[in-house]
Formats: sequence, C-alpha cells, structure tokens
Amino acid sequence: MKVLLVEDEVKLANALAQILKRHGYQVDVVYDGDQGLEMAESGLYDLIVLDRMLPGKDGVTIIKELRRQGMHRPVLFLTAKDAPADRVEGLDAGADDYLIKPFSTEELLARLRALSRRKDKEFVDTTLRAAGLTLDPLKGEVSNGTEVIQLTVKETLLLELLMRHRGQVVPKELIFERVWGYDSDSELGNIDLYIHYLRKKLKVPCIKTVRGIGYYLQEDADVS
Repeated sequence: MKVLLVEDEVKLANALAQILKRHGYQVDVVYDGDQGLEMAESGLYDLIVLDRMLPGKDGVTIIKELRRQGMHRPVLFLTAKDAPADRVEGLDAGADDYLIKPFSTEELLARLRALSRRKDKEFVDTTLRAAGLTLDPLKGEVSNGTEVIQLTVKETLLLELLMRHRGQVVPKELIFERVWGYDSDSELGNIDLYIHYLRKKLKVPCIKTVRGIGYYLQEDADVS
C-alpha cells in the first residue's frame, strides 16, 4: 500500500516514514503543503497522512482541494490542535480521521489499518483510459484494444503517471520521485529502461520522448 506523508517536522516525518516502511507500506515524504498537494493530485497513493499546519498550503486547504477535484483517497489528519472546533473543521473539510500529537506508533498503525479496510470495502472505479489504452492500476493490467497485458508494479506506476498527465510532458525527475521514491538507490537511467519495457509490451506508439526532458502519452496515438 502506497502512502503519501506530508509533514513539515523533518525528524518526525522521517521517523514515521521508517516506521511505516518496516510495517510494509511504501512511503513518499514531503515537507510542505504546495508539494504535498501536487503529489496527492497524482492519484498514485492509497492513503494520505497529512499534517494540518504546513508551510505553503495548510492541510485544510489541501484536503478541500482534493475533495473538490473528486479525489476520495482516505486522509488521516495529524495535528497538535486538539480543540473540538479544530477537529470539526478538519473532518468537515473531508478528513477521514484525526490523530492528535503526540501519538503512539500503535495508534497510528491502527488508524491506518482501519482506513485501509474502509477503502477496500468501498467500490471505487480506478480504471484509467487514454490513448486507446485501458489500465486497471489495482490489478496491474492494461488493454491495448486487442489483448490484456500484465504489468510489473513499476511499469504500472509509470504508465498510470503518464495516463493521469496525458498530453503533458512528465519530466524524468518527477517520474523518478513518483515511481521509485526519494530515498531509492536506483538511477535515473532506469526510467529509460522501463519506458522501453512498456513500449514493447503495449505494442502501440503512444509513449513519446522529449529528448533531455521526459516523456508524455500522446492521446491520438494510432492503436490499430
């Protein structure tokens, strides 16, 4: 399960990330609200752990914008503000749960497990369609119009990112952050290799290269 952690206390954020990784979560960490919103909008995350007070956009603003866009990924608010009015404001903005600092690791993990179960019980159509392709990111399957193709986890994340930003050039640096993560030991050159894998599997010329910058998904690619 992929988690986005948005927390401006760097030591706390890094400690929480390590705890979550030890319990089987994939975690990306950002330390300000502007980047947090940008990454949350990618739709690549199953759960979002969001601090209320952040540099740039605050947590309430972020969650309101995500809900306005129709994104319903579960969001757990972290905050030191424990007044009832503050909790009500966060929940009314669209948060699914609220955890007051300081909190125990066990409680955080329990809250995330509960949100995961709630998410699994809800039917959400996560299927993406673009450039003649139909991707089910949960199953890691894509159809090119003639056959259903099984993708690896990295291939799925890469294609999902391109499909969500169809028609827009996605820089290599952004691809690396979203697919491999900030703390990965992999190299930027792996992106070219996985683009090659995808092109070979998809058998349609929809992934285009912008040399020295990145890649984009061409909407009007010929899939016949």
